Amino acid sequence: MRMLINVPETVVADGLRGMAAAHPELKVDVENRVIVRRDAPVAGKVGLVSGGGSGHEPLHGGFVGPGMLSAACPGEVFTSPVPDQMARAAAAVDSGQGVLFIVKNYTGDVLNFDMAAELAEDEGIQIAKVLVNDDVAVTDSLYTAGRRGTGATLFVEKLAGAAAEEGAPLQRVQAVARQTNESSRSFGVALSACTTPAKGSPTFDLPSGELELGIGIHGEPGRERRPMMTAREIAEYAVDVVLEDLRPKQPVLALVNGMGATPLLELYGFNAEVHDVLARRGVTVARTLVGNYVTSLDMAGCSVTLCQVDEELLRLWDAPVQTPGLRWGR
Repeated sequence: MRMLINVPETVVADGLRGMAAAHPELKVDVENRVIVRRDAPVAGKVGLVSGGGSGHEPLHGGFVGPGMLSAACPGEVFTSPVPDQMARAAAAVDSGQGVLFIVKNYTGDVLNFDMAAELAEDEGIQIAKVLVNDDVAVTDSLYTAGRRGTGATLFVEKLAGAAAEEGAPLQRVQAVARQTNESSRSFGVALSACTTPAKGSPTFDLPSGELELGIGIHGEPGRERRPMMTAREIAEYAVDVVLEDLRPKQPVLALVNGMGATPLLELYGFNAEVHDVLARRGVTVARTLVGNYVTSLDMAGCSVTLCQVDEELLRLWDAPVQTPGLRWGR
């Protein structure tokens, strides 16, 4: 196993120690596994808390900071954080205006965030929740009942984070998050399996010369396996699947997301094909983001996420953000 680690058991803790050293603007509690923006709680501001299994970096910890999350809770690799982490994060960011939990639709995350909400509410913290379930590849999977939460998580955290930064009340921040999720769809493709530190070998078998269409971010199987396709063919397939479900009547935000091991050269080339398909389908792209944002360790592949936006959502997208993984306008 060739990985830049010490031992599998300390991978998450070591990563958090390194994050703390690199980003003094964050408070990183390595022992309790909570990442908080250093100025939290911000007076008059709704807190935003998200989290999930490690291995998807920069999601979620890399999106903590002004304009996005107030705090994030990293679990073990591909494993939900525990309720105590989330309740501790909520207490750390609550200014008296309430806290929004942003939850990807995986069974462990949903159950643990529900329990955390009860713990926080027992301490007098007002909690609202939004479930992210944007993946159109499969209805149910190994980890979910219903659609998986994938690339749209970035859009939800950014747009709701911008609304909270402006001082919007909890109900409005939750409404922005829900609108963003309902306006977003994603589809992912794997060119290779990922390898978890604990297992030390690929999570599934993908023969040379084949790809998996509709893969999840934990290596869950997709909807079908095919012989290798060109970037143009993959883009046409992925975009058409997303558009068939989304049917946008307004401009879209487009995220071309790498799964962790695909070079930017390839992602930009794939983005060109995505834009060509969207243009042929009569869809206007308002903004584009390309890079590794919602990853799956060392998986080669990509995902496409489209979010239909009105003028208000586009304004929130353009609002300043300053996090380790996303920053502009400051």
